[in-house]
Amino acid sequence: MDAMESNRFKKMISKEGLKSTRQRSEILDVFLHSAGHQNLAEIYARVTKVNPKIGYTTVYRTLKLLTRLGLAVQRKFADGETRYEPNPEGTHHDHLICLRCGKIIEFKEEAMESLQNKIAKRYGFSIFQHRMELYGYCGSCTSKKDLKRSKR
Repeated sequence: MDAMESNRFKKMISKEGLKSTRQRSEILDVFLHSAGHQNLAEIYARVTKVNPKIGYTTVYRTLKLLTRLGLAVQRKFADGETRYEPNPEGTHHDHLICLRCGKIIEFKEEAMESLQNKIAKRYGFSIFQHRMELYGYCGSCTSKKDLKRSKR
């Protein structure tokens, strides 16, 4: 974790009346350098490689804290499993989720964001947050599905 991220985290923790501990910093560092959407067990496994003394509950509580502070986003897709992803300031993306293999594709579409804002404005609605999750089949699984149909 770079010094700027570390200082920002320490300030946020302090505002919450909490201490900035080495364990929390290690968990944050591992989490911020994680790719994709990881569940608690995956993050815990990565954290214990850095510090085997950190417990499962500490990782869980820290992820909850990071979510509350806005540094992480908690996601539950159709499979019901809770996953976490870093939430860099001022960024937003949506998801395509494959129902067969579970692949999650992130995308950002300015035209869609613009349309959502236009609709909200039309109704005098102020958007706080939103999420879009589109469920279907990825290209690889669609090809497999088409192959099975053609063999019949």
